[in-house]
Amino acid sequence: MDASQQLILLILGCTIALFLWGRWRHDVVALAALMACVLTGLTPAADAFVGFGHPAVITVAAVLILSKGLQTTGAVEALAQRALPKRGGLLSLAVLTLLGACLSAFMNNVGAMALLMPLALQLSAREGLPPGRVLMPLAFGTILGGMTTLIGTPPNLIVAGFRARQDLGSFGMFDFTPVGLSVALGGVIFVVCTARWLVPKRAQPDVGSFDTGTYLTEVHIDADSKADGKTLAEVEQLLEDNDAQIVGMVRNDFRVTAPQPRRVLRAGDILVIEAEPEGLGASLTRLGLKLEEAVAPSNQDKADEDSNNAEKEPSAAQDSAAAGAEPSQPVTDPAGEQNSEADKAKEQQKEKDSKLSVSDEITVQELAVQPSASILGRSASDIQLRTRFGINLLAISRQGHRSIRRLRWTDIQAGDVLLMQGSPEAISGFASEYGCVPLAPRSILIPDRRKALYAVSIMLGAIALAAFGILPAAVAFMAGVLGYMLTRVIPLRRIYEAVDWPIIVLLAALMPMAAAMADTGAADLLAQTLLQHFAQGNAIIALTLMLVVTMTLSDFMNNAATAAVMCPIALSVASQLGVNPDSFLMAVAIGASCAFLTPIGHQNNTLILGPGGFRFGDYWRLGLPLEILVVLISIPMLLWAWPL
Repeated sequence: MDASQQLILLILGCTIALFLWGRWRHDVVALAALMACVLTGLTPAADAFVGFGHPAVITVAAVLILSKGLQTTGAVEALAQRALPKRGGLLSLAVLTLLGACLSAFMNNVGAMALLMPLALQLSAREGLPPGRVLMPLAFGTILGGMTTLIGTPPNLIVAGFRARQDLGSFGMFDFTPVGLSVALGGVIFVVCTARWLVPKRAQPDVGSFDTGTYLTEVHIDADSKADGKTLAEVEQLLEDNDAQIVGMVRNDFRVTAPQPRRVLRAGDILVIEAEPEGLGASLTRLGLKLEEAVAPSNQDKADEDSNNAEKEPSAAQDSAAAGAEPSQPVTDPAGEQNSEADKAKEQQKEKDSKLSVSDEITVQELAVQPSASILGRSASDIQLRTRFGINLLAISRQGHRSIRRLRWTDIQAGDVLLMQGSPEAISGFASEYGCVPLAPRSILIPDRRKALYAVSIMLGAIALAAFGILPAAVAFMAGVLGYMLTRVIPLRRIYEAVDWPIIVLLAALMPMAAAMADTGAADLLAQTLLQHFAQGNAIIALTLMLVVTMTLSDFMNNAATAAVMCPIALSVASQLGVNPDSFLMAVAIGASCAFLTPIGHQNNTLILGPGGFRFGDYWRLGLPLEILVVLISIPMLLWAWPL
């Protein structure tokens, strides 16, 4: 072992130790390892940052953006609402877990888990199950689903990148499917059937960030809505699954506070519903409803606002006259030129505000009304919320009270929480002027059918381009990101917020270090040690060891980092045995994706730690048998799909 090999192995050992310690974030550790390689001369300075341009890194960034679009537009929420059965505990759990696996095959698995978690909690409450017994199968299912396609999880992209670097060509979109799908199906069936006995029963702690109570909001029934033609009782039955209820309705501007359950709804009706903030989007999606205040204002609405203002303008003029002020407009010519110019200026201002209202930079924000706010006692119509600020009042949360008329005419009170939709600048300006305080951001999904259709179409198009080899995966998915930008599926300002930059830095920083392991011969040395002392020259034993070692490392360190560390070793083992390197690369891909023993092995495991009430040692009870099952399924499938 020469000095360069000793040095790179020392850096590798320190890097793995720091990953396991967890004191510093993984991207910081990866950058430190990269700088150590550069400063010691193991990596040329000119090649230090080539990883940032690697196709695998570009593809990961693009897939994260595309996944965010599917999430924020409500496309996945709509799919989940249609797919889940309404009754049956085991069947519902199986469908939910399988849906999570399918989604994570084509979008970021953390995003898929975050989207389905509220449904999992609803299912646990509906069936009287401990939350953990639904959350853990779902988390494991989304992890398993990611290994079935090239874009399902970062380790697959890293493995494909290392194969391409060896001039063997990159893996295709569905090259991972034969082995990955077998493992995923077997794993999903196992966790669904055994979760009842292997997942410990834990009480769910109170993990809410803050409680604003339920929202009272108005929803508009369109001609193509599922609610059109249904009775109120039928609609209420559908809303119950999302903890929402109807508390009133409006027909022909007449508000009914206690509508009859047998009343048949029709297009144009407005329902007043009470819903939890997190369930608001699901309620809209289930029935194809639209928030009334998000619909373009009708001529009558504008006339109402104008009449409100007209009532106030004469009184203002009278006050001015009483104070001896000069009238601003000549009284001798009421229809004169100056009035015309004023009207023209007013129209121009309305046009400007209208443009703001349809701005592509749209966000949803909760604002709390302070006791000293200047909006107290005034309504959205009074202050011309739409025309002046270009924002919509979507809902009001007023705990313990339901005596709210139409939203736009409701007087705001201290302590109200307002759900506002508009550009960040407009909402910030309104909050500053009227004394409202923005609350901490949280996920309140307001579905957008048009953008959801764009998001799904663009995602499917990108997958098709990559799957049929028309474009390389990185180019195909980056073209999809361009499609998002052109169609404004995600506002341009927020397009890069969808990227998990620590993961990107981690991948880009570890690639030069992995190259240094190969260049110095350190990877060959480790492979030789593994073969001589453990596998003893047997290719099948070596393949099994590669899978188990990768899986064990992935339980304690980031899965992308595990794949980047193990790929050079896998290639060296295959080279020394004279067997197919694809078998060993696929073993690394499977092992790096299967982290089921600890809450830190994968982000999805971490997501359920609090809501499920789990402890650190709760995961292995289901995770260890699952990892054994993965090995038992993977090895025969690897030997069949990728013969040695």
